[in-house]
Amino acid sequence: GLVVTQLDVEPGECIKVKGKIESDAKGFAVNVGKDSNTLLLHFNPRFDCHGDVNTIVCNSKEDGTWGEEDRKADFPFQHGDKIEICISFDETEATVKLPEAEFKFPNRLGMEKIQYLAVEGDFKVKAIKFS
Repeated sequence: GLVVTQLDVEPGECIKVKGKIESDAKGFAVNVGKDSNTLLLHFNPRFDCHGDVNTIVCNSKEDGTWGEEDRKADFPFQHGDKIEICISFDETEATVKLPEAEFKFPNRLGMEKIQYLAVEGDFKVKAIKFS
């Protein structure tokens, strides 16, 4: 996967991740936060993995410990799709914007900036943009 560290993304700024979902994808995840042990948001669309089918699982991680999973019923992804995900946050929540859907997740850790981005799983990153 792709890992970017030493970021300085402030509230209201957007991290755009463009890429392609693999044609046989089981799932992928976009993680943002302080580091791999402290995540503001774990955004994990699952086509068929960990017992979930066509489900988006969101979570946070504090000092290496996962929080309570938040499952979203809406699943706007298709195998082979080219997509752009825009992640932004403020003091109360993180927002994940897709062309046809939007998801919110609470900022449980009260994070004030994003320093870490990781993309893993069955997703090929083409571009990352900060705005």
